[in-house]
Order: sequence, then structure tokens, then C-alpha cells
Amino acid sequence: MLNIENVNHIGIRIKEKSRSVAFYELLGFEFRNDVGFEEGHPIIMKHPSGVVLNLLGPSNMPEGKNILMDVSEKYTGITHMALTVSSLDVTKLFMKDNQIEITGSFSFGGMSAIFIRDPDRNVIELDAYGANEKQDMGEYSGHL
Repeated sequence: MLNIENVNHIGIRIKEKSRSVAFYELLGFEFRNDVGFEEGHPIIMKHPSGVVLNLLGPSNMPEGKNILMDVSEKYTGITHMALTVSSLDVTKLFMKDNQIEITGSFSFGGMSAIFIRDPDRNVIELDAYGANEKQDMGEYSGHL
């Protein structure tokens, strides 16, 4: 067994540096360093919870579709990240107030989740646990 202590960071390919940095700052991530975005090195952002993102780029493909999620062919690769939030009701209100579309949802047992997309259509799952979070959100609607 490998002695893994925690997740170190999540790497996300992006197209436009300022647009993506602004989006993740809105979610509470703080800009730490740009170690050479234009040369394909990361912009490092950290959330007060300890989650670290490496925003990599620049993407050189046309915008519009996330090849891992939005096409009928299913390629291998990491499809989304999931973050735990303290309240799904508060999170949904935050999304509405900031005009961030909720693109999917599901509930299972005592856990409910919503999905959002970043400016490059990368999927972010936001999960809340507990008896109060079990809501009638309809059937599973996928990572849309």
C-alpha cells in the first residue's frame, strides 16, 4: 500500500487566465502564483479549506465542449472534482446570486449534490451531507 496523506492539488486546463481566475476567486479560491501560464505552467490558487488548484493552459482547442463530458464518445480521464459544502441551500442561493447555472443534481441517502461548470465547461460537483440536505431534487440528472 502507498502511504497517501491527502490530495495535493487538482489540475484544470483553462483557456483564458483572467476569466478562470475570476470564477475561482468568486468560489473563494485565492490567487497564489502564476508560474508561467503562457508556457503551460500552472496558476496556483488555494481555498481557505486547503483545496489547491493548478490552472493550466492555455488551451488551444475551440471552446464549447468538454471532451470528457459533452460528447457521446466516452474518453478516459478525470471528469470532475467534488467539493463538500456546508449547506446546499446556501450554495444554491450563492449560485443564483452570482448567475452560475446549476447543470445537474442528485440525492442519495443523506447526501445531495448539484453540478456547475467553470468558464471552460469543467464540471464541479458540490456535495452536502446530513438529514437536512436530503431534498426532493428529482431523479439523478447526471454531470450535465
